[in-house]
Amino acid sequence: MLRVTLIILLTITGSLAFAQDDLLADLMAEQEPSENLTTSTFKGTRIINGHSVEIRKKGTLEFIISHRFGTLNSGGYNLWGLDQSNIRLALEYAPSDRFMFGAGRSSFEKTYDGFIKYKFMRQQTGAKTVPFSMVYFGSATIKTLKRFDDYEINLSDKMAVTHQILIARKVTPALSLQLTPSYSFYELIEANETGSEVIALGMGGRLKVTNRVTINMEYWPQFKDKGDQYHNAFAVGVDIETGGHVFQIQLTNATAMLEKGFIGESTNDFFNGDIHLGFNISRAFQIANH
Repeated sequence: MLRVTLIILLTITGSLAFAQDDLLADLMAEQEPSENLTTSTFKGTRIINGHSVEIRKKGTLEFIISHRFGTLNSGGYNLWGLDQSNIRLALEYAPSDRFMFGAGRSSFEKTYDGFIKYKFMRQQTGAKTVPFSMVYFGSATIKTLKRFDDYEINLSDKMAVTHQILIARKVTPALSLQLTPSYSFYELIEANETGSEVIALGMGGRLKVTNRVTINMEYWPQFKDKGDQYHNAFAVGVDIETGGHVFQIQLTNATAMLEKGFIGESTNDFFNGDIHLGFNISRAFQIANH
């Protein structure tokens, strides 16, 4: 009798084990394949001068200091540009993983600026394949530099707006590329300018050297400009990540650190030696739960 009871118990236990395996297999079959979102296309929210497709994590507040010295070819009297400088201070916040906004103030032309940035497409593989990330960027600026002529200006004359679509792909773990169609409109046209609109196509990329160091490059050819005196912005730089900091060192012909300035109002020629040494320092603070 004991032997029969043991056989029955073993049979029931084996049946339950097989049933459990079948149930687990059915649940796995019904589960949707995972979506693998691409991360860290760039180290920071800027490639060099222009924005990247990166959005800070939800609840992150970032403080950014941007600095541009004078041109290297200004000579030893100006210590090759180190005697001259422009600076921008900014705070930027991400209320979600797809949206961020920020505001800042630049010493160049004493300009105040604000921007919004929304990621509406994310590069991913898995259940759904999306080959690149796309971000809308919009900014507005107010130039408060005093005029010393007789022309009377109102608030709208001091403003400029920029709209961009940022399109980027992380091609390999080491290489990322970005295209940025850009449109800027300037309310006031000065006497030496011929147009109020600038249309450009930003091209940028980064090459990862180590987990903490990348080499970056940016070029902003204009298809419609404000005047012949302005040059296309070009920049090369290095990103160094140290904990919560990203330190960017760059060489660029752009004096301004805002889109309306470096894209459409760069009067220096990089390839003629009009090169600014500059840097960006950012510090991120997690002030809300992710």
